Parts: sequence; structure tokens; C-alpha cells
Amino acid sequence: MLADLAEHLVAVHGQSEQLRLKSAAAQRDALDRFGGETVGAALSAYREAFEAWRAVDRELTTLTTERDARAAEADALRQTLAEIEQVAPEPGEDEALAERAERLANAEELRAAAALAREGLSSEEGAPDVSSILAEARRALERAGDATLTGIAEQLADLGYRVADLAVELSGFLADLDETGPQELAAVEERRAAVASLVRVHGSLDAAIALLETGSSRLAELDDDGDRIERLAAQRDEARADLDARAAALTAARTEAAARLSEAVTDELHALAMPDATLTVAVSQGAESAHGRDEVSFLLAPHPGAEPRPVARGASGGELSRVMLAIEVVIAGTDPVPTFVFDEVDAGIGGAAAIEVGRRLAKLAETSQVIAVTHLAQVAAFANNHLSVVKASDGTVTTSSVRVLDGADREAEMARLLSGMSDSDAALTHARELLQLRPVGV
Repeated sequence: MLADLAEHLVAVHGQSEQLRLKSAAAQRDALDRFGGETVGAALSAYREAFEAWRAVDRELTTLTTERDARAAEADALRQTLAEIEQVAPEPGEDEALAERAERLANAEELRAAAALAREGLSSEEGAPDVSSILAEARRALERAGDATLTGIAEQLADLGYRVADLAVELSGFLADLDETGPQELAAVEERRAAVASLVRVHGSLDAAIALLETGSSRLAELDDDGDRIERLAAQRDEARADLDARAAALTAARTEAAARLSEAVTDELHALAMPDATLTVAVSQGAESAHGRDEVSFLLAPHPGAEPRPVARGASGGELSRVMLAIEVVIAGTDPVPTFVFDEVDAGIGGAAAIEVGRRLAKLAETSQVIAVTHLAQVAAFANNHLSVVKASDGTVTTSSVRVLDGADREAEMARLLSGMSDSDAALTHARELLQLRPVGV
């Protein structure tokens, strides 16, 4: 989280950051920062159109490249659904068929058991049975006229009704068995085989039924591939036309910003002891990406008549430091960064150029906090706070200390940076002269 926030709060520039300025992506980002809201809005619109086009193109490519596979899937699914529809299974049918087959296979044993039970409950031949015995017992208790026995007689009456119901159920069971025959058992077994084949293929009867319910929509989707391809092709053409328009708008915004950035940075380079240098920000056609179709190049012509060359090849270390500083000073006017950290941005330069670097850092400090690590007194002279970082070692542990320099201490340190001697009268005089170059109020 801190790293994400710091990216927008602090810009760190060191030798590695100067090397980063040589990359095309870093130069494009610098131009976009300078372009401000105009370029930012055009870039956002382009990215929205780019993602919309890429989504449609991806879907269309998938349908097109997988057309044969999807057609084969549709054929297989169509055949599978036809097989399930032909069987037309019902939920739980496999268990019901197994129970029915078991009953039919043991029909004779079941008939004998049911007939014996029904005869015992209610005999059709007049033999003693449960029903007659219960009825006779109930009548005997009722004739006794005792209240307790009458209550028991009522319970016997209830048992008689229940026995009669059971006898009816057994009669129905026997009637069902009488209506069946070997042909029904064969039909049940045939049905069981058909259902079992679905279970083997799909894992369970419920899975087969579920596929019958959901497979139709999938089949409709697959069968619609031809029409979908036509619709997506039309959508892609529309998305491409929109993308082309937004890419052109982005290129136009960048081109306009590039002209202004070229002029502003060139002016800054003149102030940084590069009076004859010209920086040109070129916007040309590049590979299409989420960042647009533009390739941005920073071209430096160090003196009149020189052919502009990419800063990666046409700038020395010192020149690259000043180009980077000039760009930051210019961009700070449209896209300020709260804090800049410059680590030896003055590497490879000295003399008048170093003084101008100090001036530009001071100018940048008017709108941002600027922290500069330097070994040049010409740069340090323009700071309003001078800190000395010193390492010390006792042979075992190395420590670093930071000390605020002011007044005579600051003059002595600057003299040391100038000549290597902090007590040199000439160096001290030079140090005082440099401090007088600071703008009023610094």
C-alpha cells in the first residue's frame, strides 16, 4: 500500500532513473504526464475502446478457431439428449423398477403368503378366521352389560375394522399378482436395462435427467454459433472503427503536447548550459497496445547542424542528467509531484552547468519539496537546508550520522567540496560567492 501511494507522492531520480529515461515507455509516460487532462482523457477513452474491441475479438476468435470442436460437441450432445428423451426416465424410477422386478420374480411365493394371510384374517370358505373370532368376542362382551367390558368391546370393534382393511389390501395385492405374468417381468427387465444404460453413462439417473433439462440450452447456444459469428464480426467492425477514431484522437493530443514539450524542454536546456541543444519529442506510428498506437521518442541535437538522435544514443551522462532535470521542471507545471529525490543528478557535469542545475532545482523547489544528494558545491549552494551525511567506523561497527550545516559550517563544507580543504581562504571565498547566487528567500 505504501509503495502504491508513494508512486504518486515521491519521484526518485538517480543514475538508474536516468537510464530509465532512455526507454520508449518512460518517454511516453513523460509526454502523457505533460499532456495533462487533455491527453489523460484521450488515453482513458482509447483504453475503454481497446478493451471493448479486444473482448469482442477474443470471443470471435474463440468461436472461429473452435468451430469444429463446438460442432462436434453439438452433435454428441444432440445424440445424448435423443437417447435420454427416448428412455424418458422418471426420478427414482430405477429403484421402483428394481422393487417391481423383485416382486414379479417371486410372484408364486408372494401369492401363497398373501393368500394364507388373507384366509386367516377373513376366510371366504367359512373357516374360522380372525374377523369371526373378534366379532364373537365383541358380542359376548356386549351381552355382559358391564361398562368396562363394553369399553373393551369397542376396542375389539376397532380391531375388526382394521383386520377388514388388511384383508382388503391383501385381496388387492393378490389381484395385482393375478394380472401379472411372465410378459410383464420381461417388460420390466427391459425397462431396467434401458435405465441402467443411462446410469452407466451419466453416473446416476438424476444426472441424466439434469442433463436433459440443461443440455437443451447448451445445444441451442452451440447451434447458434453461425449467427453469433456474424453478429460478433459486425460488433468487432464497429468496435474497431471506434478504436481507430479514439486512437487518432489520442495521437493528435500527444502530437500537440509533444510540440509544446519540445519547445519548453529546449528552453530549459538552454538555461542548463546547453545553449545550442534542441530536444524534439517525436510521435510516430507504433505497435498497438493498451497505451495507444504511438511510439514516443526523445531526440536530442546537442548543437546546430547535428542530426537529432535518441537520447539513449545521442546524450552523454551529464547531458542526460540535464535533459531529465529539464523534463521534470517542465512537467511539474502541469503534473506536479509533491516530493522529488535526486541522487547525484549532477553526475558528469561541473562548472557553469552545475550552477544552472542548482538554479533549476531551486525553481523546481518553488512548487515541490526537493531533496538532492550531491557532491558539487555549485548545486548545494542553492539549497535552503544543507545536511552533511558522514560515515564513521571504530573498526567493528560502521555508523552514519546526519548533521545540519549552517553559517560557517556550511561555508567550510562547501569549501571542502570545492577544493578538498575546508580551511582554504580561496575556497571559502568561492563558497561565499556561490551562496550569494541563491534566489532571494532561499
